[in-house]
Amino acid sequence: MSEQEKITPKQEEVIRRAFKNRDWSEIKSSDSWVIFKVMSEFVNGFEKLSKIGPCVSIFGSARTKEDNPYYKEAEEIAAKLVRHGYGVITGGGPGIMEAGNKGANSEGGRSVGLNIDLPFEQTGNIYIDQDKLINFDYFFVRKVMFVKYSQGFVVMPGGFGTLDELFEAITLIQTDKIGKFPIVLVGRTYWSGLIDWFKDAMLAEKNISPDDIDIFHIVDDATEAVAVIDEFYSKYLLSPNF
Repeated sequence: MSEQEKITPKQEEVIRRAFKNRDWSEIKSSDSWVIFKVMSEFVNGFEKLSKIGPCVSIFGSARTKEDNPYYKEAEEIAAKLVRHGYGVITGGGPGIMEAGNKGANSEGGRSVGLNIDLPFEQTGNIYIDQDKLINFDYFFVRKVMFVKYSQGFVVMPGGFGTLDELFEAITLIQTDKIGKFPIVLVGRTYWSGLIDWFKDAMLAEKNISPDDIDIFHIVDDATEAVAVIDEFYSKYLLSPNF
């Protein structure tokens, strides 16, 4: 099958619109409407999340099934985080996201879901606190919320979306746009190939600095993951219980 045959009619229409010449009236009307939609998502997100307290974001695949060991691990990590005083933020959908919300909910902790509207209609999972479910149309607005209201990031195995969120956090820390909050990758077997590539390709070509490898930690279980976050905040004599 050729690349052209793989494109759906809807995708083709989007591509064609990108090349369409629009007059000034069309541009002003459509782009202004987008600006207001983006603003409304930011305002809604800021209002709902500004008082949730210290939270840790858990990233990971929406495709992970309930019988997968990583699902169980994410659920345990979330439960431990709540017991240690943190709330949990996920992408609000199924898989690892559901596991994170489920673990937080099981311990009576803050369970936040930042859901994204997708073509296959991802809906918020049942373990999110009803007043802490927010739906987004725009990925970039959603990522701002993840970063702005998280005091740490736990990254479970996932796909392109998980990598997008991981690299967003790493880049913002690397460039000093946000504080050096802890980033924890869970699953040495899963992540080892990527980390080797960081060292053998990116670092070898001097596209990153040796210190950049220290931005994140790699662990294998829930106890290690939560310990990294606790140790980080203990250095600053900070307690999440406020």
